[in-house]
This record gives sequence, structure tokens and C-alpha cells, in this order.
Amino acid sequence: MNNQLLDWKDIASSYYDKCLSLTILFVLFVFIVFPNFETKVIKAKEKVLDAVEILQNMDDKIEQPKEMAKPIVNIELVEGSDADDVSIETIDSIAETILTEEVRIAPTTEEVGKTDRFQVYEEGPVIANYVEPEYPAFAKRSKIQGTVVLDIEILASGNVGAIEVKKSLLPGPGGLDEAAIAAVRKSKFQPAKNAGKPIGVWITLPIVFKIEK
Repeated sequence: MNNQLLDWKDIASSYYDKCLSLTILFVLFVFIVFPNFETKVIKAKEKVLDAVEILQNMDDKIEQPKEMAKPIVNIELVEGSDADDVSIETIDSIAETILTEEVRIAPTTEEVGKTDRFQVYEEGPVIANYVEPEYPAFAKRSKIQGTVVLDIEILASGNVGAIEVKKSLLPGPGGLDEAAIAAVRKSKFQPAKNAGKPIGVWITLPIVFKIEK
């Protein structure tokens, strides 16, 4: 038996005529069955929506806060001997205050540390109320004794101004120097005077620390 070899091109050529005939028949069939076949064009239409003012509608729906009634306070005057002397004055308005160049406002605080150290005075300052310093526990246990010398500024008002340690004994927090300064701050003074007027001066004050037996 002899095997016959065929080329694939020959096989494809044999089916080409058949496929072409079938395609032509199919096209004719479509035109015969659907003679009025047409394509429709779909057109997009634009629709404009009107904007709604939402904020105005929301304002109409939101309830406005109601005005709170102010509380009424009744003031009663107690009848008695002191009640007759009480008078209540109603002030309708406050007059406008105008500051001119001639008006001077006095300083509220004194200048600390500005006093002349060589100030001349007729009457020296006097200690009106002296406060004893508290003996620090550490210095007392260590039996540290001695004198702390302070330079103190006594202002014209009698208040204590600047304080400087002239002779130190036990400096630092919890020491004898700090205890002496704290005691002077609590003490009261009468200011020095010159020509009958109070003035600020500097004084030297020794503070003695001694353990009593």
C-alpha cells in the first residue's frame, strides 16, 4: 500500500471555495430575512438641574435660642439702728474720665536697692517688731553658733528692701544665712527721718545664733 502525502496548502485551497460560497449565501439570507435592518443612533441629552438653596432651608428649620430671663434678686434691709444710716444711691451713668498731661500716676511699688548708702538722717530707723530667726535643724545638731551680719535697706515706708550678707556663717538653703534673712523679712521697722520726713537708709544688723544649754 502506498502512502500519499498531501500538502496542507492543497487542503486549505479545497475548503476556500466552499467557505466563500457559504459566506455569500449567509449574507444573502440576512438581506432577504431582514430587509429593513437599520442602525439607530443614540443621542445623549443633557438635563440641567436647578440648584436648591440648602442653607436657607436649614436656617428655617434650626430653632433660634430663646432669651433667658434675668434672675431677680431681692435685697432686704434689716430694720434696726444701723438700717436708718444706710442709703442706696442709684447711678444712672458714669462720667467719662479724661487723662490730661497734668495728671501723674504715683508708682505702686518702691524702688528696691536705690537708696544712697551714705544718706544723712536725724532720726535713725527703729525696729518696731523683731522676729527671732528659726535655728536650722542641721546647724543645731552640728552645734554651729555665731553671728550673721546683714546690710539691710529700710525704705521710707518702713518696709525692708534689699538685703546683703556682710558676714556669712552657714550659707545655702537651710543654712543660718537664709534663716537670718527670713527673720528680717518678717520684722517690722519704723523708717528713718530727716527734717521730719521719712527717708530710706541702709543699716547693719547682726543676727546672733546661740544654742542655749
